[in-house]
Amino acid sequence: MAGSPGPRDTAARPFAPCAVVPIYNHGRTIAATANALAGHGLPVLIVDDGSNAETRAILDTLVNGRDDLHLIRLVANGGKGAALSAGFMAAFDAGYSHVLQIDADGQHDTADVPRFLAEAKAAPDAMVCGRPIYDDSVPRARLYGRYLTHVCVWAETLSFAIQDSMCGYRLYPLDATRAEIARKPLPTRMDFDTEIAVRLFWRGVPVRNLPTRVIYPEDGLSHFRMWRDNARITVMHTRLLLGMLPRAPGLLFRKLQNRAP
Repeated sequence: MAGSPGPRDTAARPFAPCAVVPIYNHGRTIAATANALAGHGLPVLIVDDGSNAETRAILDTLVNGRDDLHLIRLVANGGKGAALSAGFMAAFDAGYSHVLQIDADGQHDTADVPRFLAEAKAAPDAMVCGRPIYDDSVPRARLYGRYLTHVCVWAETLSFAIQDSMCGYRLYPLDATRAEIARKPLPTRMDFDTEIAVRLFWRGVPVRNLPTRVIYPEDGLSHFRMWRDNARITVMHTRLLLGMLPRAPGLLFRKLQNRAP
């Protein structure tokens, strides 16, 4: 299969997970998120994606004197994808084997961290994707729009393995993820989450889906821009659908292998 060496290098490192949290002006919520992650025993890499002076000051105070929180500061805002790629590469260079990705805005339930870690420890080669369980706070337009992306991803992978490619709460095996980033840089904005999931699936990384509660706080800060980001997502799906075509025989063969006793 084109571009699909098996993700077997993960076993070369002992299981050593960390968390990577991209942040852009979420100064009000970052302390609760970071402290909750650290409370589960995770080292936390906070990637400041060019935040304003107020948020920078909050981050400086938060990490001061802490060995469990580490701050990576980007000079200018490059987008969520750019911040995550920088965090992943820094985590790999620091010797970690896995990265838990989580948003800084308090949407995700940090009580599920042990469940993500247990799934990764049981299947260290796998990508563990959060499958959102929403309450009534979710905007209906955002909810319905996700289903279109689900259909596109199923077509791009010829599989139902990835149940939700847009959830920013997931755990990656770092060796395969770093290798994919090195092979071809990932999108720098909101299209990052879907593209990395599809490309890791193409690479042969197994997928586990974990139901997790997701909320939309009433006073939450969202950086999603309807027209700009939907245009990027449309271009991304076009690119991924075209990329699927030469991989289709390999993807279908893999599906047949998985169905075989």
